[in-house]
Amino acid sequence: MNATMRRVVIGATAVSMALSIAACGKAGDSDKESGGESSGGSKSIGLLLPDNVTARYEKFDKPYFEAKVKDLCSDCTVEYANAAADPNKQAQQVSTMVTKGVKVIVISAQDSAAIKSSIKAAVDKGVKVVAYDRLAQGPVSAYVSFDNVKVGELQGEALLKAMGSKANPKANVVMINGDDADPNAAQFKQGAHKALDGKVKIAYEQSGLWKDTVAAEKMSAAITQLGKNNIAGVYSANDGMAGGIANTLKGAGLSDLPLTGQDAELAAIQRIVAGTQTSTVYKAYKPEADTAAELAVALLQGKDIKSMASTELTSASGDKVPSKLLVPVSVTKDNIKDTVVKDGLYTVAQICTAQYAAACKAAGLQ
Repeated sequence: MNATMRRVVIGATAVSMALSIAACGKAGDSDKESGGESSGGSKSIGLLLPDNVTARYEKFDKPYFEAKVKDLCSDCTVEYANAAADPNKQAQQVSTMVTKGVKVIVISAQDSAAIKSSIKAAVDKGVKVVAYDRLAQGPVSAYVSFDNVKVGELQGEALLKAMGSKANPKANVVMINGDDADPNAAQFKQGAHKALDGKVKIAYEQSGLWKDTVAAEKMSAAITQLGKNNIAGVYSANDGMAGGIANTLKGAGLSDLPLTGQDAELAAIQRIVAGTQTSTVYKAYKPEADTAAELAVALLQGKDIKSMASTELTSASGDKVPSKLLVPVSVTKDNIKDTVVKDGLYTVAQICTAQYAAACKAAGLQ
């Protein structure tokens, strides 16, 4: 081999070795950046929400969650699916995400008991699961929500305050609770009873299944059973159902009857301004979605989450779950400006459309 040929071979070998060393160095760096993530190097996080009827999920929870994940992990991706209130569909969505290689699933269960086997199957495949807003059964790694018993207490207390002097042990109150498949519904109900029992008479109590149409039917049945002049107040577990109830009350000539809600939906805030709903409970969506994203990214990176979820709760399946519980706030006409407007959830212009202009002015919003 002549000198020129030897130089070419030696040079090529050196370049090859350098590229090999550099490649090894990059792999090592990637492992460090991933924080020991699961095999396959996937940085995919799943977000499964329960329905597209409740306004908050698509409008707030999803975009807030996606934005926070991107902020924390620029090369992470979010796989999204909505169960459309179908627990079987949600179970299939969990399976699909596992097949896609998603490493962490954040799920707000449509049916907390029915989803248990799907969660276990995902965990058995090495997937971490975060329960979002609703404490799903099964081996979940973390849970983020609000103090749901406190939510119910705030609703009950707001109803009593709105009833004023009419709140007495003989006063008939109608309770329209959430869906029994949602563990939060039982906690809201527990908190509401804690505030109301002994102070008013729960004369009619049924589940509205989180559906405005069902809640409207239940309210109509309550009016038939009790008589429209024998109802002093109505507890609705959320704003969606409160909308259906408000329509029924209006049709019966009872538009000024005290009525609760929850979720601080725009339509509910407008009803509060107009006087056809007296209160809601504001559970700030951004802190909840941000916390879920922080937990998901931390789990993806193999980090300890104890400092982020320092409360321990036991789910209905007996699993002990590290949890983060946020603080809910009662909203009435008096503090709309200091809550949902101050936080940027809605602008005054969004609330005070032409239909509500006069009511907004009377409420001090314009």
